[in-house]
Amino acid sequence: MTTGQRGWSKTKIMNFLDADLNKLAEMSKSDQGEVVVMLNLLKYRDVAELGYGVDGLSGEQAYRVYGEKFAGLHARFGGEPIWMGKTHNTIIGSEEWDIAIMVRYPTRKQFVEMFEDPDYLHIAPIRAAALQDSRLVEMSQLLPKT
Repeated sequence: MTTGQRGWSKTKIMNFLDADLNKLAEMSKSDQGEVVVMLNLLKYRDVAELGYGVDGLSGEQAYRVYGEKFAGLHARFGGEPIWMGKTHNTIIGSEEWDIAIMVRYPTRKQFVEMFEDPDYLHIAPIRAAALQDSRLVEMSQLLPKT
């Protein structure tokens, strides 16, 4: 069963491009006021998927379009990139990624609410059109605590 745009799934995700609504529901049960950092591991498509406003662009170029549009939502959700870099060798495991990005959200609630926001849902398909594969991992800080 799916809901929303681009097949936001309530069941097992097969392509690892769309959010798992069950995981978002689980996330919303944790401390909603806690700062969270989301680890994004991204593998670009050679050419962006057609039909999402980024036709003719490479996956990397299309992801930049998504990033620019996402930056416009910063005031609402606070998603602030705190680290971004090109990946190289996977020392343990066999996965290959193009880019890793860590994005800090002022509260877990703001991150979760983003997936119900019509403006975000409007741009989310651009992200999926740009990517061949991705991971999005919720993290909370252990050390150093301030």
